[in-house]
Amino acid sequence: MKGMDELRWWPVVGLAFGTALGFAGAFGGVGAFLIVLVLGVVGLLTGRAIMGDLDLRELIGGRRHS
Repeated sequence: MKGMDELRWWPVVGLAFGTALGFAGAFGGVGAFLIVLVLGVVGLLTGRAIMGDLDLRELIGGRRHS
């Protein structure tokens, strides 16, 4: 179970990511917006994989051997 302190940071992280997307869209256009969005998703997936919350084999479609 996750501590309450860890859960409090997610709204701040979401706000920061939304602000970055807003600035990228406003000043860089659609291309910059998409680059920031894709890199943000890659960062999220990488972080979840490092923390053990995501199995990349399931995401990629690899088979499990039993």
